[in-house]
Amino acid sequence: MYYTMTVAGLERNLPVCPVSDTLSIAGFVIFGDPELTVACAKELLSRAPAYDYILTAEAKGIPLAHEMARQAGDARYILARKAPKLYMRDVFSVSVRSITTAKEQALYLDGEDAQRMRGKRILLVDDVISTGESLKALETLVEKAGGIICGRMAILAEGDAQKRDDLIYLEKLPLFHPDGTVME
Repeated sequence: MYYTMTVAGLERNLPVCPVSDTLSIAGFVIFGDPELTVACAKELLSRAPAYDYILTAEAKGIPLAHEMARQAGDARYILARKAPKLYMRDVFSVSVRSITTAKEQALYLDGEDAQRMRGKRILLVDDVISTGESLKALETLVEKAGGIICGRMAILAEGDAQKRDDLIYLEKLPLFHPDGTVME
């Protein structure tokens, strides 16, 4: 089963994937799709508020944040990692549970990136916002670092995220019944 949609002027067929006995979602992945990543980054940047740094969570937001930073001429973007790396110092973390993850995870921020964010306008970016849990984790990291959240952006808003007035997104992505029909 597939759900066909147009995003940033490009048509894509998204596989409908079961999450539970009562819920399925359409799998939207920009990995390996540079045409879609470039188009979405361009469209989001045209709607973005003024910012100092883009922050995204590992992993699916990375190509989008990278391309947005490249197109905007930014020297750097910031990444919240799923695990601390040896080169990271003064690391702090926050826990998160996303709709596409079976168990609770954590996001980690390098202390140097936290210092870089202090007092700066931070634009939160992700591929899909659904429950908002990953976004909430990024918000907590920014607050701990002393940054100022200036905007929240995603390519797609899924489910209740479509009702948020603080989220800038390109398209709505519906939720699905197990048989692949759209939930109303």
